[in-house]
Amino acid sequence: MELLIISGRSGSGKSTALHQLEDEGYYCIDNLPVSLLPALVKEASREAFSHFRGTAVCIDARNAWMDLKNFNTIMESLPPSVTSKVLFLDAGDTSLIKRFSETRRRHPLSNEFMPLAEAIEKERELLEQISSTATLVLDTSQMTIYDLRDAIKQRLVGDDAATMSVLFQSFGFKRGVPPDADLVFDVRMLANPHWVSSLRLLSGRDQAVKEFLESQPLTEELYEDISAYLDRWLPRYRQSNRSYMTIALGCTGGQHRSVYLAERLFLHYREQLSQAHLRHRELP
Repeated sequence: MELLIISGRSGSGKSTALHQLEDEGYYCIDNLPVSLLPALVKEASREAFSHFRGTAVCIDARNAWMDLKNFNTIMESLPPSVTSKVLFLDAGDTSLIKRFSETRRRHPLSNEFMPLAEAIEKERELLEQISSTATLVLDTSQMTIYDLRDAIKQRLVGDDAATMSVLFQSFGFKRGVPPDADLVFDVRMLANPHWVSSLRLLSGRDQAVKEFLESQPLTEELYEDISAYLDRWLPRYRQSNRSYMTIALGCTGGQHRSVYLAERLFLHYREQLSQAHLRHRELP
């Protein structure tokens, strides 16, 4: 059976992830005590559960701290027939505080003696055992609900254990490097279409921007160098049993140069990779 563990700090999007998995046909349970995982696996292995795609369980800091500390031991005790993956969702402290302020929800660890900021930090410590061994870690600081649902579908549900899922992502350095990036390529040395008035409001997906960039010899040189690097090293990452790779390409604003190169690399590698995905962080 397939077992997906969803964990992360409060406000990072665990409920959204669990709802998406439920929509995808998983049997889902929220806030399960870690100590009950073996019993759940035994129950979910029965024929009555065979019509579900798998079982997804949300485990968070409301668990007993000793159970959280023993998470790895409990996971190792599961039968060999169980294929398990752990998704850990997180976000920056500032983002989490803002989300709680906007929704007026109470943090599960906060009380009259522990303010919100301290509760958020305490939660990080309690979940360290899970986060340090997660199969996939997603930072949702700059994700919308729809971005997160798409990420779950592309990188978790659509994953094939025999392949490596590769995400090509464009971004703007002015908003920071994506925290989950494995490889980062800075493409700001290319001529910037932003300074051409007729191209400023377009993106790297528009033909006029493509033609402008392709007229610059440096663009082709950079593309060939990046693709040559990936041609050589992506198979090595795959051979080392990596399940996920995020290849991030950044320019100043994340509108033109990085978008163009991310699109071009994605179109090239989707013929070679069964799990190739594309995301433009700064585009709507």
